[in-house]
Amino acid sequence: MSSPKQALTHSASSADTASGSSPGAARGAHGRLAPAGTGSWRSRLYRWDMKASPYAFVSPFFVLFAAFTLVPLLYTAWYSLHHVQLSGLNHQTWAGLDNYKNLLSSDFFWNALRNTLAIGIISTVPQLLAALGLAHLLNYRLRGSTAWRVVMLTPYATSVAAATLVFTLLYSWDGGMVNWVLHFLGVDPVNWRESDWGSRFAVSSIVIWRWTGYNALIYLAAMQAIPADLYESAAIDGASRWQQFRHVTVPQLRPTILFTVVVSTIGATQLFGEPLLFGGVSGSKGGSEHQYQTLGLYMYDQGWIIGNLGKASAIAWSMFLLLLIVAAVHLLLTRRLRKSS
Repeated sequence: MSSPKQALTHSASSADTASGSSPGAARGAHGRLAPAGTGSWRSRLYRWDMKASPYAFVSPFFVLFAAFTLVPLLYTAWYSLHHVQLSGLNHQTWAGLDNYKNLLSSDFFWNALRNTLAIGIISTVPQLLAALGLAHLLNYRLRGSTAWRVVMLTPYATSVAAATLVFTLLYSWDGGMVNWVLHFLGVDPVNWRESDWGSRFAVSSIVIWRWTGYNALIYLAAMQAIPADLYESAAIDGASRWQQFRHVTVPQLRPTILFTVVVSTIGATQLFGEPLLFGGVSGSKGGSEHQYQTLGLYMYDQGWIIGNLGKASAIAWSMFLLLLIVAAVHLLLTRRLRKSS
């Protein structure tokens, strides 16, 4: 004799059998049977979602990169192989490598390359040395260390136009503070805009002022990641702070120093705003005698002042090839550092 619960269970299973459904069929929210294959369809959709979602999330970057970087880069390469003027973009004639040959035989191109290298060396070496020293000072406990870090980052946050305007007034021939200090020290005033090395030094000082604090914060972050055990071991061995800096801090900072050297070199290769604004009316030519005209200014002068877009595109690709060489050197040095460590 069966119990009432068993009878109810037997009647429910009999009803399911009478309706033609299998015991494993799925039911909906209102007790209705779901269509066959719904579970497999949902599992397929879930698998497709797991595979496609990462690509969908990163696709905006590649779309923007292709639209605003890759396409202009390829279009510039196409222009560099043609004779094309800014006033007649629809009239292009095939030039092949003539624009590049003209660059190699142009004295203005080699002058711009020399100026770029000179300003890059004058601005990069003192900048990174000063940044390393400031980071070493801030690495110790100082009062108001957060305020000092904000102060060091302020020049980086200042616009190029504002910084260059201030330095233009400082280096003014008549009434500038720099020449006033030189006169006070008994040195003849310098025409910073017209002299060769004076103008290069003036432009480099703007770059040094803007980027020293930024690099100092990078060095400071790397210094704080150095294990304290190394300094304690060096102190036990009797090493002074200067010896700890030479034999512990600097070796540990080699990858970071190499990174800042490469980034600063790339920035020096693309230097444009500071010399353009410093020169005033003759800023696009880098002075009356092209004494501080960089590759960026030379490209701007050829493309937008003269209107020779073909030659300007060739200059742009020459700069791009220089950056590739810098990146290759950085890669080789990084591999050697990893092998040596």
